[in-house]
Amino acid sequence: MLKIAGGFARSRSGSMMPLFFLTLVPLITVVGFSVDYTDAVQTRSNMQEALDAATLAITTLPTTTTTAARQQALQDNFVANNGQGTATLASFNVAADGTVTAQTSASYAMPTDFMTIARINTVPVAVASGVNKAPALVQATFKIDKVSGYWNKTMILYGTGFTATTAQKLLTASYVYSPYTYSYKVSSKSYSLTEAKGYGTTTISLVNGSTSTVVQTQTCTTTGSTSAFTNPPSGAIVSGQYDSKSGKTIYFQTTCATANVPATGAGAVVDVSQMGQLYLEMDVPSGNPTVLKSNDPVTSNRLYIGTSPTVMPEVATGQIVDIFAAVPCGATGYQAWEDGGNAVPADVSNADFFYNVTGKCNFDQRPSLTALTQ
Repeated sequence: MLKIAGGFARSRSGSMMPLFFLTLVPLITVVGFSVDYTDAVQTRSNMQEALDAATLAITTLPTTTTTAARQQALQDNFVANNGQGTATLASFNVAADGTVTAQTSASYAMPTDFMTIARINTVPVAVASGVNKAPALVQATFKIDKVSGYWNKTMILYGTGFTATTAQKLLTASYVYSPYTYSYKVSSKSYSLTEAKGYGTTTISLVNGSTSTVVQTQTCTTTGSTSAFTNPPSGAIVSGQYDSKSGKTIYFQTTCATANVPATGAGAVVDVSQMGQLYLEMDVPSGNPTVLKSNDPVTSNRLYIGTSPTVMPEVATGQIVDIFAAVPCGATGYQAWEDGGNAVPADVSNADFFYNVTGKCNFDQRPSLTALTQ
């Protein structure tokens, strides 16, 4: 036996093919396993992206959607985003304040190409996803603070519904200048002077299609005097103007009263829960420019947004304003417009159209404010 083995070892004749094929089998197996592994990694990555997109998509469905319908929407979106296998809705919760949390998973038995050599016909691939969706603006309540100026102007709130492509009017706030001229005498000679700032009447209406309903008005009343006003009522606007014709300073006092229509009504409450986009427009026929828009980077810098009637920074030039984000949840925010009579940038004291807006937030079908947590 030893002689035979030694002879086989010393032999230089015969074919190497059997030995080659013996070494080729484990090499092919290793390479094949590597190919299958790479396919599994890519499949998992594709599934993760598809599941994330599908999970985000189901957060835009109404809260009345049944669990079965939401599960089906998850699977449909998963497949539409090239996900393979089955997506499962583990949980979907809407808190009292409208916060949404959801957990999903997906699994797929990926067929192998080379691992079948080792009798491994499929490899399990699994992914998971989670989202948190914060409450969003669903209602905005407007109230006029103070509007002034010689120019008539109208502020309009536009909204575009989730399934619509054209914006529609939701609210209009129209100001009409009403000049006040004070007549007086000095040594039996008559004079008159018109108050310089200019005040008038503002009317807020809610718009539903072609129907416009007045819900709030503000009327400003001005009086003049040759002597300074003492103990003016709270909120009164007091100013003094020198009349060069008479050589006297004339004093003006303006009070503005805002009232809901009817008096017991809710006022300018706008439902924006079905709106995917919102923007404000200020039309000033006598201004330059005549149309200002919050979603126009050229004219949005004439809008002021802040936390009080006096703390309202001007929107930076070139910026587009997200009205949903500009209205605080459960609190009152303050806004104002410079109507075009003054160059900007300018302090908010130069603005002409002041109002406040209070937001109510809850679950909203808009996809924004949704963040992946897993």
